[in-house]
Amino acid sequence: MQTTCGARCRDGSPCSNPPMTAATRCRMHGGASPQAKTAAARRQVEGQARALLAELGTPPVEDPLAALLRLGGEVLAWQKATAALVNQLDSIRYQGGSGEQLRAEVVLYERAMDRAANVLSAIARLNIDERLTAVSERQAEAVIGAVEAALAAVGITGEQAIEGRRAAARHLRVLEVAS
Repeated sequence: MQTTCGARCRDGSPCSNPPMTAATRCRMHGGASPQAKTAAARRQVEGQARALLAELGTPPVEDPLAALLRLGGEVLAWQKATAALVNQLDSIRYQGGSGEQLRAEVVLYERAMDRAANVLSAIARLNIDERLTAVSERQAEAVIGAVEAALAAVGITGEQAIEGRRAAARHLRVLEVAS
């Protein structure tokens, strides 16, 4: 945060007044104007959001397909919640100071429907279900391959090796059903 206004005075010297809160200029150099106050408020909120994100220490997305599916679930839940709000309304409009106004709940519901359509179409376009199934099949093949390599390394062959593969496959199916 800067400690002085930094604008130039009429005599050419730099202004030494402190800027308005979260602003870049002092009151005399436009820091109190409506647009400067709006920009200062925006900068302040953006700074708070950056600080909050830094505190969260959000890790990178490791599985974007699963993350998109979770987002789809959240978007649909939000859409249902806003639908419930709209269903509780007696009227979707009200009389305001400048005429008839649309209720905020209706606007939220419309946005939720648009977002749901966008996310769901992205999920459909990317064939996420098929991709996730293919990924889990490749993971199962890798685990079975590792089990086979471990069995071969310790000299287990024949019927015992076949039973080991079956046991690994049963455990993988249990994991698949649980998730």
